[in-house]
Amino acid sequence: MREWECGVYQKYLKNLLDWLIALLGTVLLSWLLLLLGIAVRLDSAGPVFFRQRRVGKNGVYFYIYKFRTMRIDTPHDMPTHLLHNPEIFITRTGRFLRKTSLDELPQLFNLLKGDMALVGPRPALWNQKDLFLERERYGANDVRPGLTGWAQIHGRDELPIREKAELDGYYVQHMHLGMDLACLWKTAGTVLRQEGIHEGTMEKQMVKAKQ
Repeated sequence: MREWECGVYQKYLKNLLDWLIALLGTVLLSWLLLLLGIAVRLDSAGPVFFRQRRVGKNGVYFYIYKFRTMRIDTPHDMPTHLLHNPEIFITRTGRFLRKTSLDELPQLFNLLKGDMALVGPRPALWNQKDLFLERERYGANDVRPGLTGWAQIHGRDELPIREKAELDGYYVQHMHLGMDLACLWKTAGTVLRQEGIHEGTMEKQMVKAKQ
């Protein structure tokens, strides 16, 4: 794709398409959002939605929305793959939601608000300074974070920070409609195969693999 076409897509079409798809998705999936919300509420004490401060475009903080999948006494600002015993915190409904990635559906609201895009670097936690600084080297903090991203389809939780930042930077430098469509298509396959998802520290996963 020619450079000017990429520029038009990035500056005008991407934001509009993200908003329209998020609006359509919210309307069509409203019944599912309602059912899952009821399931979360009946399964354990606590709110239906989980809000967490994340880093957005140009380092501006925003709150990401997910269905709550863990007990309310879970450490709040720690990535799940860094918990030593995440299984004790994950609820029964939460286990299903995380396995199917349906816990991410409320991020449609983030898309409607303009905090996120369909495709972009996954938003870092506010305290993941190492990831933010590494992404800064590749210009990956200059775009809206995404519901899915180039790094997501190349390893998700398995990737070291440097490699994740490099992949995010590659996306920013080559962003165009075809790339976004390819990313969304591959994301669907990754979710269906449940690849690259780790519950607990990577060290613990390595021990399990050896047993």
